[in-house]
Amino acid sequence: MDPLAIVRRRLHAQRLAAARFTEPAAAIGWLGAMQAQEFAEAKWSIGERVERCTDARVEEAFSRGEILRTHVLRPTWHFVAAADIRWMLRLTAPRVHAANRSMYRKLELDAGTFRRSHDVLARTLEVGAPLTRPELARALREAGIVAEGLRLGYVLMHAELEQLICSGPRRGKQQTYALLDHRAGEGAQLTRDEALGELALRYFRSRGPATVADLSTWSGLTVRDARTGLALVGRQLEAAEDGAGTIWIAAPAPKEAQPARGAFLIPMYDETVMGYKELKVVLAQAPPRPGLLRRPIVIDGRTVGSWKRTVTRRAVAIEASLFTPLDGSEAQALEAAVERFGCFMELPATLLAQDVTA
Repeated sequence: MDPLAIVRRRLHAQRLAAARFTEPAAAIGWLGAMQAQEFAEAKWSIGERVERCTDARVEEAFSRGEILRTHVLRPTWHFVAAADIRWMLRLTAPRVHAANRSMYRKLELDAGTFRRSHDVLARTLEVGAPLTRPELARALREAGIVAEGLRLGYVLMHAELEQLICSGPRRGKQQTYALLDHRAGEGAQLTRDEALGELALRYFRSRGPATVADLSTWSGLTVRDARTGLALVGRQLEAAEDGAGTIWIAAPAPKEAQPARGAFLIPMYDETVMGYKELKVVLAQAPPRPGLLRRPIVIDGRTVGSWKRTVTRRAVAIEASLFTPLDGSEAQALEAAVERFGCFMELPATLLAQDVTA
């Protein structure tokens, strides 16, 4: 399968070039999890996959707890549907703890310190509203636990991985933490093999064509576990050959790669970029600087430039750095993508395009 066919099929599988969802939680559930350390960027990742979505709609779903933000899969934040957070944490938290172990030692965070900090967090959050990071740091400090900077970050991450805390509603622009028991029910009770199969199915269904190595990299699981998950759901997938080996896609796979019509303003850390070990990028023309691919502009599977946004209270400006000329239909597609982003922000949007190859 050639790279352009792979990219186009991935855009369809990720629901950028295919029928969009009606609710933010449905998009997250389809993807399994979505990297979310940059909150504003991650909201747009959701918005591009949901019909007539706005930033406010994503915020509302987040505030209601339909989607949650926590450390899962790898040592970084992800959006996860509330219905999935517990089984996904049970499956992947041990691997994240293993990845964090050297930092736990460096920061002198042992089992006793974690146990005491969990007790403080549980007592503090049980009796009141969700609290911000500085407020939780104060409660820990008053209990005699030094928690600031990186040390505080790892104390809170450990509590997330142990299913004690997760995101609460934002307070203004500040993130808060709440008890997971207050934000999500028990959810599905999956055995480890069932969880491996479910994660593998969601991954290949929403990101295929992809390899076992891609699944392992995205999930943080071992290659052996990724293979086990694939074996459990392999009958629901189809295999094809790529230069890197066997790639998998949800069955029935289309015989031909469908065009990925339209333009897409891909945000930083979007799953089209972060969801793979071997990223497939089809460049319309090589950019003059590698950094220009940080936020790619993709038209029908080809990366034609990069973009950044400037948002004020009254308008949004999209600055597009193009490293290939656009024909009439491509220019119209880019204008439509900019308008779509403006609708998401509920602000008038202006495109400022420049040729960076000149």
